[in-house]
Amino acid sequence: MEPVNVAIIYYSSTGTVHTLAEAAAEAAEKAGADVRLRKVTETAPPRSVAARPEWARHLEETADIAEAGHHDLEWADAVLFGTPTRFGNPASQVRAFIDTTGPLWFQGKLADKVYSAFTASNTAHGGQESTLLALANTFYHWGGIIVPPGYTDPVQFQSGNPYGTSHVAGDGPPGEPSLQAARYQARRVVDTAAQLKAGRAA
Repeated sequence: MEPVNVAIIYYSSTGTVHTLAEAAAEAAEKAGADVRLRKVTETAPPRSVAARPEWARHLEETADIAEAGHHDLEWADAVLFGTPTRFGNPASQVRAFIDTTGPLWFQGKLADKVYSAFTASNTAHGGQESTLLALANTFYHWGGIIVPPGYTDPVQFQSGNPYGTSHVAGDGPPGEPSLQAARYQARRVVDTAAQLKAGRAA
């Protein structure tokens, strides 16, 4: 059977979600998947970005990462979305990308794929769960197969979020519990997608 195609589509302003996305991509590749790591287009005004040196620096440091397109969604058997929490919702940059996918949805090209998501907020209980649940609403409309990490691995009892990997950015960059959770979530997505792909081929 051909390898599972996994698209990891994320937005990160200062690097936290980017770090989680890289950990997920590494784990998915080790699990045997073909992986595309893609960032969504930055839509914030340049003056807003320039006002925060760490934001401008991260944008420059990740300039070589390809931006997500519809072709990445079509190609993928599974998609992991990563986004910061913004007032309990996905970042507007992620929503802007999702809001362009109507033509794919209308043609049924987003259905029957595996979807999962991860996030970060500045504070504990800063809207992480509601952000992941908000993304799940989109996956329902697409006809997707949602694969959360649940409490299916010991690391989940450390990370504490069954909906998806989440990190408190105010505590600093992602440490091992968050990175392990991202890796586990990616492996679970790959394993589930592989089983589905094998079943369809049989």
